[in-house]
Parts: sequence; C-alpha cells; structure tokens
Amino acid sequence: QVQLVESGGGLVQAGGSLRLSCAASGRTFTTYASVYAMGWFRQAAGKEREFLAAISRSGATYYADSVKGRFTISRDTAKYTVYLQMNSLKPEDTAVYYCAADRGGSGSRLSSFYENWGQGTQVTVSS
Repeated sequence: QVQLVESGGGLVQAGGSLRLSCAASGRTFTTYASVYAMGWFRQAAGKEREFLAAISRSGATYYADSVKGRFTISRDTAKYTVYLQMNSLKPEDTAVYYCAADRGGSGSRLSSFYENWGQGTQVTVSS
C-alpha cells in the first residue's frame, strides 16, 4: 500500500552535488500523506545503516551531524515526493541511499520507526 522509489544517484567527484528524489505512491500513503514523516538513510559497503535527515509531519527538519550544513531535506506534499540535496560531497559519502516513511510523523533518527523503505539508489563520490 506504500511504495517508495529513489532516484538521482550516480557518480560525482568530491566537492560536487547531487539531488536525490523519493517518489511515494500507494493508496494508504496518498490518502494520509500529510501525517507521515519522511527520512533519508544510507548504508555504505560493510557498514551499518546511518540516519541522514528527516522531515516531520509538521515540516520540522532533523539532520545527522555528519551532514548538517551540506545536505538539505525538503518535500512537496502535493507531489508525494521528498528530496535530499547533497552538496560538498566527500568520498566517505559513497553509499546506497534509502528513503523511508513513518506513519508516526515524528521525524525520528531511528530506522525502526519507519515502516516502508525504498529500494535505494547508489551514490559514488570519487576523490
């Protein structure tokens, strides 16, 4: 009932920028989209999943310290889409990036709060 599809990943040189998109669909999400929080996470090869950013149902935003000032989360509720603008990319940002949806709407940093996940999009930053 909730499907999330990430796009916008690719190969970029250090210092460059990418904008990721996450398009949501499904009757449950589209009916109650205004109550969901949306989050972005990433997982590098051999590493644990890492919180990056979230936006709550009220529009409050939250960021991991590692990306604060470089990444910006935003949403277009009418289009059922959330974005992650990534600037000043570093090789250590290389990972698969995932978006997730949380019916609770809080914008939690904890992955367990999110019920639905996209398939991920690869971001590779070269030095």
